Amino acid sequence: MDRWDLSNKIERFVPGEDLLTLQPGRIVELEGPPGFGLTRLGYRMLADPSRQAHVVALDVRGWMSPLAAWEAGVDHDRLVVVRCGDPRLWAQVAAALCEGVRAVFAEVPAGVKDADIRKLAALARARSVRMALRPLKGGLATGVSYLRLRSVEIAWRGPEAGHGRLAGRRLVLEASGKGMAGMTRLIEVEEEGEDAVRVVPGLVVGEAGRAAG
Repeated sequence: MDRWDLSNKIERFVPGEDLLTLQPGRIVELEGPPGFGLTRLGYRMLADPSRQAHVVALDVRGWMSPLAAWEAGVDHDRLVVVRCGDPRLWAQVAAALCEGVRAVFAEVPAGVKDADIRKLAALARARSVRMALRPLKGGLATGVSYLRLRSVEIAWRGPEAGHGRLAGRRLVLEASGKGMAGMTRLIEVEEEGEDAVRVVPGLVVGEAGRAAG
């Protein structure tokens, strides 16, 4: 059966189970290839914290758009975009941000040492910083993330001929790690003017292949 034929079995998360909400001191890992909606997802995670204080997007590729962040719900007066593509300096920049803000969405360039990532995660926990990390190549080292969201599939509605207005988007994510009590679960994120998270119970796939931390 095709994944999208399971709509009659889809359930909403109950309050408190929203996996798109960043929690203080707990690292969320966003993993997947370019074009699978992870930057948009990272912006969406900054939306709620931006209602209380400034938030930061750490841009490695030079592609992050403030307009896209605003469209995802980030307060336009409280968004700061910092650009640093040098893996030798990235960890220092990210650590400095943890000392000054309460929520960060950061791309992670290839070449950053696992030890530096672990130090950053420890600092985020100590400072109760809400943080989402988006590695641009591979995944984070074991034990760094509290929750790992890996992009599996994306479907767009609207621009069938390659142009036109986007009517909606559905993103399938594999969720694993301590935040899932050691289990692996497929969830669906649907955007149609508002972000709604739904679980597809028939797509549970057992334990994670590796510990996400």
